[in-house]
Amino acid sequence: MNRFFKILFRTALALFILVNVIVAFHAYKFTHFYDNGSISIKRPEDKSGWDKTKEILFGINAVKLKNTVTADSSFQTVYVTTKSGLKLEGWYLAAGNAVGTVCLFHGHGGTKSGVIKEAEAFRAMGYNAFLLDFRAHGSSGGNTCTIGYYETEDIRLAYDYVKNKGEKNIVLWGISMGAATITKAVNEYGLTPWKLILEMPFGTIQDAVRGRLKIMGLPPQPLGTLLTFWGGAENGFWAFNMKPQEFVKDIHCPVLLQWGANDPRVSRSEEELLFKNIGTTDKKFVVYENSGHESLCKKEPVKWNAEVTAFLK
Repeated sequence: MNRFFKILFRTALALFILVNVIVAFHAYKFTHFYDNGSISIKRPEDKSGWDKTKEILFGINAVKLKNTVTADSSFQTVYVTTKSGLKLEGWYLAAGNAVGTVCLFHGHGGTKSGVIKEAEAFRAMGYNAFLLDFRAHGSSGGNTCTIGYYETEDIRLAYDYVKNKGEKNIVLWGISMGAATITKAVNEYGLTPWKLILEMPFGTIQDAVRGRLKIMGLPPQPLGTLLTFWGGAENGFWAFNMKPQEFVKDIHCPVLLQWGANDPRVSRSEEELLFKNIGTTDKKFVVYENSGHESLCKKEPVKWNAEVTAFLK
């Protein structure tokens, strides 16, 4: 009987170690982007059975997306530098007789060109637009993304750049990771924007991980907890402290929270709790019935423009 329990214990220990090794690889791939040209990425139809097995065991390689919009004479290319020396690239787009400036922040794996539609809409409403590539994204330096934890510095740099231009009516707009990061930046740095527009932010980083696992068809637990732990441990922070639903308690300016009813990543319960916790009564929660985890401006432009225009009045 003792021998049986020893074998059982050793088998369980081996499985535990194996699962953690696999999860650690996935956490690394989730938080790291490769430079263009440094690795080859096969199309799904070109992948062999071994390629797919490697992805299951070691995670999926992700390359930094390039900006697909070419800056013209109406774009002012701006660079800001993090305390660790990373150079981040932004675009400043001026509007005639502007009544304020909107800083726009994309989601995980995105680029500033991916939110150019929103920037154009804000300019049409009479606002300057400042778009920034987060670290490890687009044309900015770095290869490590912490799903909003250290990216709060990127938000502050953009905010300070606009503030130093003499702007008083600063609006922070973000989608997905960008929105979640805004909440932490306001909490951490005591930023005082004029208004906030948050689109589909996750409630906690664990919620974000579970949402990713859900669309991959994998069990959310215990993988969600393990991925959260390893994602933070590999990058030097305690990931369980990344809680936008708590950070919003320190927000006291007007807030427009928006979410797509068909969102497979962020649940309605996450958004409702986050909305409830926002530390101001001047807030509105808008649900887009025909949208998922995507650009609401592109999916439902008429409704988006109406809601945002009314909010910014």
